[in-house]
Amino acid sequence: MKHSKLGTRASALLSPVFLIIISAAQVPRPSDALALEQQGKFAEAAAVWRSVIERDPRDAAAYASLGVVLSKEQKYTEAAQAYKRALSLNPKLPGIQFNLGLAEFKQGHFQSAIAPFSKVLAGDPRNGQARTLLAMSYYGAGHFAETAKYLGPIAKTDPNPEVHQVLAQSCLKIKNYSCAFEEFRGILARDPDSVAVHILMGEALDGLQKTNEAISEFQTAAGISPREPDLHFGLGYLFWKSHNYDNAKREFETELSLDPNHGQALAYLGDIALKNNDLENAEILLEKSIQQKKDLRIAYLDLGALRMDQKRYSAALKALQRAVELDPTQPDAHYRLGRVYQALGNVSEAQREFSKTHALHQKADAAVVLTKPTPPVPGQ
Repeated sequence: MKHSKLGTRASALLSPVFLIIISAAQVPRPSDALALEQQGKFAEAAAVWRSVIERDPRDAAAYASLGVVLSKEQKYTEAAQAYKRALSLNPKLPGIQFNLGLAEFKQGHFQSAIAPFSKVLAGDPRNGQARTLLAMSYYGAGHFAETAKYLGPIAKTDPNPEVHQVLAQSCLKIKNYSCAFEEFRGILARDPDSVAVHILMGEALDGLQKTNEAISEFQTAAGISPREPDLHFGLGYLFWKSHNYDNAKREFETELSLDPNHGQALAYLGDIALKNNDLENAEILLEKSIQQKKDLRIAYLDLGALRMDQKRYSAALKALQRAVELDPTQPDAHYRLGRVYQALGNVSEAQREFSKTHALHQKADAAVVLTKPTPPVPGQ
């Protein structure tokens, strides 16, 4: 009788209903994952979410939650994949576009972060965090006009120095020198000993055609940090641009004392030597400069002129063709190239280069006219 009762109990324990209850108790549930996450056990929580997904591969919320846990583990590549899968199953899942943008941003995938942050901002134009991250993504991706567009309004109320630095540098990149100047001026008011900002302020002033003020900013930077890389070259260039060749030479030589292989300093010293009719020294400096840096237009332009004076027309042709290749919008190289073709007896090519020279001069003149301020209308 006892054996019979034991058999009955065993049969009950093995019944399908009881087995289902045991099985259900062992199946990981979303609540288990959330509990593990609250305890900071992110790897275990991720394992539970994967089990949930394995049972239901179309559970968009489970993919989204898996992405959150993976982000907390700083596994941003896997997190981004989980967020993308969640959005493919449910594009309207709240918060996931922002999370996806953040995962891409933290990987340095700035171009990939732009689309999700843009979608967040389209749905919620007042989302300041999304706007800032979108602007920073544009900056990281090298889209400086868009950076300035989105960051400009933010900078008006946000005192964060990084915001103003990024806006100032973006404005400088797109040659909006007024914007750059105002931003750098504000930054210098807070940090007057910032060498980098004095240099950038100098560049902005140079863009505004305020060369003397630009020189002053570079000199201030040099006083703070006289061994700053490229600083003396930048100051020398401003002197060179002002036709103050003695001061320019001194600054280029100072740069070379810090970096003997500074290609640009060598090239501009060569140009000064050429202007001073020191042809032997000019040739040495210019040749050395292009050994250090292959894209120095001024070096190829000057070598072309030098070779032409030496009647080494083939060498002059090669140098000037390279100068044109580096910047086809400058008329001086086309004119000198035309003269070389003329000396070689190639009339058609010479005429072609002279025609390009004339067209580029006309274009430059038209641009000057268009940028002149409109005179005031009498009576207004």
